[in-house]
Amino acid sequence: MLLQSFLEQSASHHPDKVALIINQSRYTYRELEQQSNRLAHALLERGLQRGDRVAIHLDNSLEAVVAIFATIKAGGVFVMVNPTTKIDKLTYVLNNCRASVLIIPGKKRTSILEHSDLLPHLKTVVTVGPATGHPEQTDLQMPRFAEWDQLQSDFADQNTPPHIQTISIDLAALVYTSGSTGNPKGVMLTHLNMTSAARSITTYLMNVPEDIILNVLPLSFDYGLYQLLMAFRVGATLVLEKSFTYPHAVLQKIIDEKVTGFPLVPTMSAILLKMDLSKYDFSQLRYITNTGAALPTEHILTFRKRLPHLQIFSMYGLTECKRVSYLPLDQVDTRTGSVGIAMPDTEVFIVDDEGHRLPPEHVGELVVRGANVMKGYWEAPERTAERLKAGELPGEMFLYTGDLFRMDRAGYLYFVGRRDDIIKSRGEKVSPREVENVLFAHPAISEAAIVGDPDPVLGQSIRAIVTLMPGEELTEKEVLSYCRKHLEDFMVPQKVEFRDELPKSPNGKVDKKQLALP
Repeated sequence: MLLQSFLEQSASHHPDKVALIINQSRYTYRELEQQSNRLAHALLERGLQRGDRVAIHLDNSLEAVVAIFATIKAGGVFVMVNPTTKIDKLTYVLNNCRASVLIIPGKKRTSILEHSDLLPHLKTVVTVGPATGHPEQTDLQMPRFAEWDQLQSDFADQNTPPHIQTISIDLAALVYTSGSTGNPKGVMLTHLNMTSAARSITTYLMNVPEDIILNVLPLSFDYGLYQLLMAFRVGATLVLEKSFTYPHAVLQKIIDEKVTGFPLVPTMSAILLKMDLSKYDFSQLRYITNTGAALPTEHILTFRKRLPHLQIFSMYGLTECKRVSYLPLDQVDTRTGSVGIAMPDTEVFIVDDEGHRLPPEHVGELVVRGANVMKGYWEAPERTAERLKAGELPGEMFLYTGDLFRMDRAGYLYFVGRRDDIIKSRGEKVSPREVENVLFAHPAISEAAIVGDPDPVLGQSIRAIVTLMPGEELTEKEVLSYCRKHLEDFMVPQKVEFRDELPKSPNGKVDKKQLALP
């Protein structure tokens, strides 16, 4: 199966159903199918070849959705680039993947022209919306610019998909993900990787055509991207918002549109739990999901108290395979701290430093096998070899996640921490996650993060950075006293920092690299 079949089949089965809601605008499956087909033909007419990369540098919008499906319909590979990405990093991504097409807001046209000498592979730039400034461009200068609306008009009669010989093992997307050091890596995902992941996730979420899913996460974040793919796979409706900047407006949207599914990350749940949720009618909301970072146990328990009808799916995944596990609904109250069992059609196990499988209740690196596992990192064979390793049987490949877990005797997974996040203090290994869970349980603490600072005596000292619930007050002495009651001595922080908010990455995760700075 190819990824574009999600849109094509839904357009065939439900042509007049609303597929996408953005602000006050509604778009049917038929309209999205036709617009993506037109753009696909336009890209082919401008020389796009099978396997060429198309970078989409747009915020959550109609054009971003159409561009994703147009690219794969034309046999290309889409590369979502966060709309806040600055020109230097954008240039790196474009050159690293040798993108031949770039789709950008019109206001960024001048910036691309000014940097065109640094973009030798770029042939076509499609602009969306009005451009600011019109620098002169010679007839022979590359890249060539085209306007979105003009392309849709020029190819208005091309409403059927082009005939392209793409198969399921061909690349569908490159998803750039930041590493602990250096430049971002391009995760290579095939059509098979992405359709397999979407099938498994929609199976355990029990998604149906009647679902209405609200997404505030950027489409450049794979968690946000898959809300689109999963909705279109089952013929559901996606409500697409640009951000969670105005929580009250988002919650009102959930009510107005009768939303049934709402994906979030822990930073969003922390904001929600500061609010008086009793003021909102969430009777239509069936489920929330969480991934990106484990949802604090205290958050889950609080949601259960305030919204007992809500299905809470605590999950774990990483870009290299999209999703790994989910906690079944009947285990939420008894195994609240777990991120669940392997999702359908996926195998997981724990290994030690030598790669030997560990028995239950031992901490080690999580290893994953399944059709959802990436093809590798784009033109980075050494990095790929660190993560993808052959098994004993022919064709077997395993993904070594770099994340530390333990598995109980029933096969349920518990996240311990990133291998490179583990703090070594006083000769002991400290899991930041374990300390953070204790801090989250304090009723006055809203958010918490733990980082290790270099220390000549301890090796690393432990620093806690916390934000407080509205109207609450705490002193460093009170926080440390609380930690001593609930943690082993070597895990108690040496320092507590109070902040109004924690720095976040564009994906909504707490940015510990910023917190680690002096």
